[in-house]
Amino acid sequence: MTAIQPVRKLTIIAKDPGLRIGSDGPMVFAQVDVPAEILAPGPTGYRIKVVDYNATEQRAYAARQSYQSGDMLLDPFAPGDGETLLDRDYQTRVVANPNFHAQNCYAIAMRTLGLFERALGRRVSWSSGGHQLHIAPHAFALANAFYSEPDRALMFGYFFDEEDKPIFTSLSHDVVAHETTHAVLDGLRSRYTEPSGPDQAAFHEGFADIVAILSIFSLPEVVAAGLGVTHKLPGLGEPLAFITEDKVTPEAIRSSILLGIGAEIGMASGAGRGALRQSVKLEPHPHILDAPDMAEAHSRGEVVVAAIARAFVKLWTTRISHLGTFDGRGYNVSAVVEEGAKVAAQLLQMSIRAIDYCPPTDLDFGQFLASLLTADRELVPDDSRFGYRELVRQSFADFGIVPPPGQTDADGCWPHFAASEALRYSRSNAEALTRDVDECFRFLWENRDALEISERGYTQVVSLDTSLRIDPDGIPFRETLCQYVQMGHFFGSELMAICKIDPLPDGFTTRTSADLFGGGVVVFDQYGRVKYHIGNGLIDGERQKRRLEYLRDTGQLSGQRDDERSRFANLHLARMGG
Repeated sequence: MTAIQPVRKLTIIAKDPGLRIGSDGPMVFAQVDVPAEILAPGPTGYRIKVVDYNATEQRAYAARQSYQSGDMLLDPFAPGDGETLLDRDYQTRVVANPNFHAQNCYAIAMRTLGLFERALGRRVSWSSGGHQLHIAPHAFALANAFYSEPDRALMFGYFFDEEDKPIFTSLSHDVVAHETTHAVLDGLRSRYTEPSGPDQAAFHEGFADIVAILSIFSLPEVVAAGLGVTHKLPGLGEPLAFITEDKVTPEAIRSSILLGIGAEIGMASGAGRGALRQSVKLEPHPHILDAPDMAEAHSRGEVVVAAIARAFVKLWTTRISHLGTFDGRGYNVSAVVEEGAKVAAQLLQMSIRAIDYCPPTDLDFGQFLASLLTADRELVPDDSRFGYRELVRQSFADFGIVPPPGQTDADGCWPHFAASEALRYSRSNAEALTRDVDECFRFLWENRDALEISERGYTQVVSLDTSLRIDPDGIPFRETLCQYVQMGHFFGSELMAICKIDPLPDGFTTRTSADLFGGGVVVFDQYGRVKYHIGNGLIDGERQKRRLEYLRDTGQLSGQRDDERSRFANLHLARMGG
C-alpha cells in the first residue's frame, strides 16, 4: 500500500532571474514544498487553475507536462541524471519552456497561500467565492502584472529589453508572490479595494511586498546568494563555509537584492534603475507620509514595507552578532541564514495574523500596527527574549506611524472589550454563534447598543471564521472571528444631523449624497465570549469627513471612479513605467 504524501516538491526560480550566484553566475533555483494533489493539465489543482492563453498573440500554450505517474507525484522540471539546479544548460532549457513559467506561477502561488493558511490556522477563501484562482503566465505583451478582481485571476505580462531579450514577469518569485497576496488579502478583506483614505490602497501594495520579501527567507539558496556567497549551496555541493562581517552589516543587508522587489524587471524596464522597489532604503522621517509624492499607492505603501524591513534588519543583525566569529574568518553561513529565516518567519506570521484584527473598512497604517502588536501578544504574551513588538513599534514610529491614540493600550495593542458585562448571550445559541452567520448577526443586533453598532446603515456579517493556532509552548489557541460591514447612503443634511459633520466639507451641500462605510471585527474566545471589538463606526463623523474630503480631492467619489476591472492593472502599469 502506497503511503499518502502530504506535500510534493516542484522546481521554481527561487527569487528573481536577476539574482545570480556571483556577478555573472547561474540563477538561483529551488525545489519547494506544495500540497500534494493530482494535478490536471495547466497545472490545475483544487485552488489554482493555470490558463496559459496569450491575448496579444491570440494563442494558447499547450500544457505538455505530466505531474504524476500512477501514484507517484512528479516534478517535470527537476534536474535529470547528472544535472543540478545550477547547471547553465539545464537553466537555459527550463527557462525557455513556457510550461515551466506556468509551473513557477502555480508553485509560488500555492506556497504563498500556504503561508497564510498556516499563520491564520484555517483555510482562506478567494473573494470571488469560487474555489480556484486563475493564473495567466503569458497574458499579454506588456510590462505589467496585476490581480484582476472581476476575472478572479492573476495576469502576468512580458516585454522585451533593449537587447530584444524577453522578460517574463511570471518568472519573478517577487512578482508572483506579490500578486497572489493581493488575491488572498482580497479574500480576507474584500472592502480594502473600495475607495477610502490614502492608506488603504497603499496598504494593499505594501502588504503584498512584505509577504513577497519575507517569504523567500525560508529558502537558504536565496539568502546565501543574496548575501553574495559564491560557494556551492547546501544540498547542491559542499556545505557553506564562512561569511565575512562586512557582508552582514545593516547597510550591506539593506543594499542587497534580498530586500528588493523585481530586480530583473526593474533593470529591463527602467534603464538599469535596479529593483522595482527597494523600500528598506527609505530614510525614516516622522513626517514622510505628508510629502506630496506619498499620494501614490505604491510609494505610500513602501513606508509600511520600510518599517517592517528595517525592523527585520535590526533583529537579524542583532542575532548574527550573538553567533560569534571563527578565528577572524567570519560567521558560519548556515547559522547566519538560519537566523534570518527565524526572524523573517516571525515577522511574516505577525504581519499575516494582524489581518484578523484589522477593521474591515477604511484601514489606516496606525490600525494595522495596533493589529500587528495585538495579534502577536495574543499568541506570544512574553516578548522579553527578543523584543519583537517593541522594536517593530519603534520602527513604525520612526516613520510617523503610531497606534491610534486613545483607542489602544500602553503597549499599542487593541484593548479587550470593556463592556462585556453589558452583552446579552441568553438569546443566542452558544454552539451556533461561532459557526452560523445568521446566528452571529442576531447576536450583533441584540447587542448593537453595547457594541455601538449603528441602526442607520445596512449591516451584513461577511465572514465567520474559526482559527486554531499553536503557541510557542505547543498549546492550541482558538478564536472565532466575525467580520461585519455597514453601508449607508447619506444626504448632506444627514451628515450634519446624524454624523455631526458641521460644517460640511467644501463642495458638499445639504442635498449632496454620499455612500459611507463602516464595520468591525468581533473576536470570540474559545468559550464564545467577546474578547475584542475592533472597528470603524459608520457614523464616526471625524473619520467620514476625512474620507469624503480625500475622495473628493482624488476624484474617487461615486461617478468619478475608474473601471473597477482596470484598477489594479492601471496602478501597476503606472508604477512599472509602461
